[in-house]
Amino acid sequence: MNNLIACHGCDLLVDVGSLEDDSRAYCPRCGHFLTRYQSDGMSRVLAYSISAIILLLVASSFPFLSFKSAGLESVMTLYEAPGSLARYGMPALGLIVATFTIIVPSLILLLMVMISLPLIFGWRVPWLHNAARTIFALQSWSMAEVFIIGVLVSLVKIMSLATVVLGISFWAYGAFSIVFIMALVTLDRFQCWQLIDQLEARE
Repeated sequence: MNNLIACHGCDLLVDVGSLEDDSRAYCPRCGHFLTRYQSDGMSRVLAYSISAIILLLVASSFPFLSFKSAGLESVMTLYEAPGSLARYGMPALGLIVATFTIIVPSLILLLMVMISLPLIFGWRVPWLHNAARTIFALQSWSMAEVFIIGVLVSLVKIMSLATVVLGISFWAYGAFSIVFIMALVTLDRFQCWQLIDQLEARE
């Protein structure tokens, strides 16, 4: 029964116990993607998560963008972006930007490290179920890639008004967005719960 997974598209129970390494399973009835088995999946999740955390720290430590116009220069860091929105009369929007582009991704990354280490090394810890549930619940609320795309679209208009210099933080956050997505994609929901069940079943 541990190898049965219900299709999210049509509720068909499918046996995925015969999957080989790096193979994927699709529903035979509707073709919906079910799971992807990777023997080193959690190690990859841990590597991507740590890399993303490092990139986010780099993005937080250097200038994000600088603007030059008429002899004046303005430098903005990643954490100043939400504050700038608040200063221009949009505090709610600033809070949303900070929550979904910095706070939620950071929380997800920390939780992925917290579940990856016990699953890799076989540590029995009490927070695995709650941490996994929180990760899967927050996945759809993380919008790091939306933020970087929005910045790129805005730069198209700003470049006609001022000289824009992309700082180290901008490139680090762009790389962070890519690595963060890779971490989320690598964390397979079915395989994660199966590993948690196997770990808790040990005496």
